[in-house]
Amino acid sequence: MQETKEISALFKLIDDPDEEVFGAVSSKIVDFGKTIIPNLEHLWETTPSEHTQERIELIIHKLHYKDLTEDFTQWSLAGHHDLLVGALLVSKFQYPDLSTATTLVEVEKIKRNIWLELNNYLTPLEQIRIVTGILYSYYNLKGNEIAYADVNEFLIHKILETKRANQLSAGIIYLILCDMLDIPVKAISVPKQFVLAYFKPGYSNEATEDYRDKIEFFIDPSNGMVFTHKDVENYFKRISVPPVPTYFKPLSNKKVIQHLLEETSKCFDNDKEGYKRDELQNLSNLLD
Repeated sequence: MQETKEISALFKLIDDPDEEVFGAVSSKIVDFGKTIIPNLEHLWETTPSEHTQERIELIIHKLHYKDLTEDFTQWSLAGHHDLLVGALLVSKFQYPDLSTATTLVEVEKIKRNIWLELNNYLTPLEQIRIVTGILYSYYNLKGNEIAYADVNEFLIHKILETKRANQLSAGIIYLILCDMLDIPVKAISVPKQFVLAYFKPGYSNEATEDYRDKIEFFIDPSNGMVFTHKDVENYFKRISVPPVPTYFKPLSNKKVIQHLLEETSKCFDNDKEGYKRDELQNLSNLLD
């Protein structure tokens, strides 16, 4: 973008010690849109002050966040909420210049490896053993317990690079693959866990108050281990929570991405990056 007198004046005010002045200046710069980012990057490179560089980085982040808010709004309003697209949008919060092509190719490669092993005569359990075998044994995905020390364990493109996920992000990859392969696996909202369930055909076409009858078995996406109804009943007894029917209702893709945003926000629980926590919560609220 050509640097006008107004832009030059705004840039000179970026290092103003008054936070209110900086807030007004950054808002005006953000109004110019993403085309001003190269100007800001040039300013960053020619600025000796680390404090000013941090403020420039914050303005660039706000510009990317403004675009991402629009992308999430459009995704939310779309008729079909593609889970892979939603997960990549979450990645773009932390990596705004992310090129999605590599991730799409990698997911397609895993899907093809599973598809080659599937046939119409397999039982539900045999289907899941193939998905699990390819994802965790052949592809070497490692699912850890959910912790908030490393934001990359929530971001799909980094997970496919490092093979390190947590229960939630591994579960989202599992869901994406099953959706692509027409395997009826959905996430359910069991307390304190991100659990997947293999649903019997036709579950979504019937009005029901308790989806438990429609579930064949449950899957722990950390490692692909299969659990029976009895195992899940024992879990509810162990945590002293009654297994109400809503816990077994399949979650929509929108709800899954909302949960991913909320969990990712917990990685920024400090004063310096608290604004990122708030922004991720705001993105989650867009999907209500």
